[in-house]
Amino acid sequence: MEVRTDVSGGRGVRGPAAAAGAADSALPEGYGPADLRSAYHLPAAGGADQTVALVDAYDDPTAEADLAVYRATYGLPACTTDNGCFRKVNQSGQPSPLPQSAGTSGWAGETALDLDMVSAACPQCHILLVEGDEPTVTDLAQAVDTAVALGANEVSNSYGGTEANGDDAFARDYSHPGVAVVAASGDAGYGVPNFPAAYPGVVATGGTTLTPAGNDRGWQETAWAGAGSGCSAWFAKPAWQQDTDCPGRTVADVSAVADPQTGLATYNTTGRPAGWSVVGGTSASSPFIAGLIALAGNPSAFPDASRFYSADAAPGLNDVVGGGNGTCQGDYLCTAVAGYDGPTGNGTPNGLAAF
Repeated sequence: MEVRTDVSGGRGVRGPAAAAGAADSALPEGYGPADLRSAYHLPAAGGADQTVALVDAYDDPTAEADLAVYRATYGLPACTTDNGCFRKVNQSGQPSPLPQSAGTSGWAGETALDLDMVSAACPQCHILLVEGDEPTVTDLAQAVDTAVALGANEVSNSYGGTEANGDDAFARDYSHPGVAVVAASGDAGYGVPNFPAAYPGVVATGGTTLTPAGNDRGWQETAWAGAGSGCSAWFAKPAWQQDTDCPGRTVADVSAVADPQTGLATYNTTGRPAGWSVVGGTSASSPFIAGLIALAGNPSAFPDASRFYSADAAPGLNDVVGGGNGTCQGDYLCTAVAGYDGPTGNGTPNGLAAF
């Protein structure tokens, strides 16, 4: 997660839903749901029968209240414990005891970003927040398994670590037939890829810089310089990946906006800065893509990322050309080129045809 430190938006509901006479009635800075629907040609309805799980560490004690502010600000339907839309559990699947508070660790902001991006992508989806005791591989892997056991159709993981020997022991926790598992590619640019994004059963999400444009689409995208990409040394190349310069699993598969300079409006009062912020990172693209899979209502088509590599998916993706995320002599592993590339994968959503 990347937070803009030059933007501080205060607290409370904004926009048309703000209290009468409120001094700050304008919408917050950063892209909101309507911007994302416009940029990616998305319908406003769908996914009412889907549950998107978000795996994070520690407890965000204000998660539900903060989510209510975000959704009210943008005119999205309420998603609460009382109406059955929102549920929060620990890594064992129980409502209590919850982990220690995230405090100022950054995990509360991560949780808020996850909740807000799923809401932006799929306002009618149910949301399951599974909080790991600690940000360890073991605890987070258990949280993924718990999410699936509780009926999640999609699971988003906005975290990662540099892949290393032994990571394959947890690959099974991120592979569940019938459930789409999505993970952020990371925010450190080209290099050693992150897990769980490198797992063969995971949809790895890269990131772009998204700006308004005077073209037919109304928007343009280039690769975000921070988007994670790389060639796995530990996981074999899946049969559905055909790129030639990486003998192993290549990251990423698909992408969406992640550049904090063209970032997303989010609301969080537990972390710092508290209130409205503009946030980016592939921590935003992961829950957003998970939300779009839910919006399309077809999670069983994603036992892995192979669907995004099919010829049928191409018309449903914006091929991102331009920009890069590191030094590789212009190779596609760190440069956004026509067709597949590491930073943006096969492209960004163009409606739901690829989903």
